[in-house]
Amino acid sequence: MASKDPANTPNKPLQQSANVSADVAAFVQKVGTLARPAGAGQGRLLFALDATMSRQPTWDLAQSLQAEMFKALPKDRGLQVQLLYFRGFGECRASKWVIDAQALARLMSRIDCRGGNTQIGKVFAHARAEHTKGKINAVVFVGDAIEENVDELAQKAGELGLLNCPMFLFQEGHDSRVEAAFREFARLTKGAYARFDASAPQELAALLKAVAAYAGGGREHLRLQGTKHARALLAQIEGR
Repeated sequence: MASKDPANTPNKPLQQSANVSADVAAFVQKVGTLARPAGAGQGRLLFALDATMSRQPTWDLAQSLQAEMFKALPKDRGLQVQLLYFRGFGECRASKWVIDAQALARLMSRIDCRGGNTQIGKVFAHARAEHTKGKINAVVFVGDAIEENVDELAQKAGELGLLNCPMFLFQEGHDSRVEAAFREFARLTKGAYARFDASAPQELAALLKAVAAYAGGGREHLRLQGTKHARALLAQIEGR
């Protein structure tokens, strides 16, 4: 069980390493295998956040990056997004599903970080419950610790995988136990893993936009983007 360590969450940005680029490439490659079929209808993306106190140093970055996701949305097809966060003593809240980027930004601006243990199990349970009401095309989770039973979480992740609900997990920090768990959750849900590195905000924004484009418009919208990351994503999709 991996727990928070204040010593591992300095206020200065994390140092960028070669592993960041490797994770980016692997993440884009994985997303490239998940393009939705044409005519699949409006996409739904669940954006889940650990809002406990150890996340405070990069909370502003997280808020700005989620706004970047919406720049990738197709103009002719909305993407519904729901914000879910946990913090404090058992607090875990979800917003309504919204299609207005500004509305989601306003929701995030009202959230501050508070001390408490992780509640990733509740994220999995909520995703499953919402998925039964209407298909969720992608779940994004950003966190830095796990204070729950990893085997039990893996069981819940596997259930999401059976429902074809992929998770895209972003890890803040370099805790090897958290990384191993996040990678396993990504594998079980047929999603992907990448590091949430504060020293590489542009790479993170590109990855989040790739997920949003996949959830909202499939490969056709990625083709229209014309960005470096979109081209890399298309190369993976069309090379299969």
